[in-house]
Amino acid sequence: MDNSPRASAISQPAAADAQQLSPSPTLFFETVNAYQRTAAVKSAIELELFTAIAEGAETAQALAERCRVSPRGVRILADFLVIAGFLAKDGDRYSLTHDSFVFLNRRSPAYLGSAVEFLLNPAHVEAFSRLTDVVRRGTAETSHLAPDNPLWVVFARAMAPMMALPAQLMADALGVRNAGFMKVLDIAAGHGLFGIAVAGQNAAAEVVGLDWQSVLAVAQENAAAAGVASRYSTRIGDALTMDLGGDYDLVLVPNFLHHFDRDTCTAFLAKVHAALAQGGRVAILEFVPDESRVEPAPAASFAMTMLALTPGGDAYTFDEIRGMLVDAGFQSVTAQPIPPMQTLVAATR
Repeated sequence: MDNSPRASAISQPAAADAQQLSPSPTLFFETVNAYQRTAAVKSAIELELFTAIAEGAETAQALAERCRVSPRGVRILADFLVIAGFLAKDGDRYSLTHDSFVFLNRRSPAYLGSAVEFLLNPAHVEAFSRLTDVVRRGTAETSHLAPDNPLWVVFARAMAPMMALPAQLMADALGVRNAGFMKVLDIAAGHGLFGIAVAGQNAAAEVVGLDWQSVLAVAQENAAAAGVASRYSTRIGDALTMDLGGDYDLVLVPNFLHHFDRDTCTAFLAKVHAALAQGGRVAILEFVPDESRVEPAPAASFAMTMLALTPGGDAYTFDEIRGMLVDAGFQSVTAQPIPPMQTLVAATR
């Protein structure tokens, strides 16, 4: 019998847990097999299964005819999605949960199915296959941040529906509606929706979208579709190294800082500070965990994505972001939630 301190440290918590709940391997098996859930949802999106149910194809036979697949295949897929919580079932009839109706039905204005093109891109999935080596080093060996990486165009097109609501909520929170003339810079604009939301709420706002050339073409398309193209211009280049210009009233930094280490972020924010007019504001949108770094789960989990995909990125806490801003010369740092899972951090020059 091992009476060492190490043995005691292991056995005592186990005994305490046993008094509350019998040990179960369920979490282990659910996690190890989680790729099956991912594959099932991706398959259902590709087959337009959720849309078919929304349109009235509620049985396996009807779904097989509508989706042009085998009855056996679609029955097993649909049952699995019931188990996973994406569908409901009554007898032999399937129905959409409220979330699936809103986000996975292609006819819904809030449809998010296109996001799988970016989130499940083979380059991302492959990066996680090397996670053990990344954890050992503490940094990803390669980065997807190169300007000519076609993933950024995939991101701009596939993720735009997911960012439409946060963009509007961010503009609301910043109080830009009918605020008069504003000169706005949208950093790493991508799809452009954050700057476009400001322009849409304030007819006197002039927005500059900064990003790589291929990505800015998507932003310009979206600006034209939103009716703000005459007030939406672009600049091509690397926000970390290029001259940002000056006299901006508002600089938007959505989903950007998490790609970089703290020193890089602070140096970049100092550039933003210099580019703002006196009294101008910077608005940062990020996944912000609390000080425990494990809550709220969606924001805290994003750190793992950055570990696998970037050399030094992270999900920064509010105190960390505030520290970067203060070090860069900003003051009056505030934070407020932007549903469904992000936080707006704003500061003033």
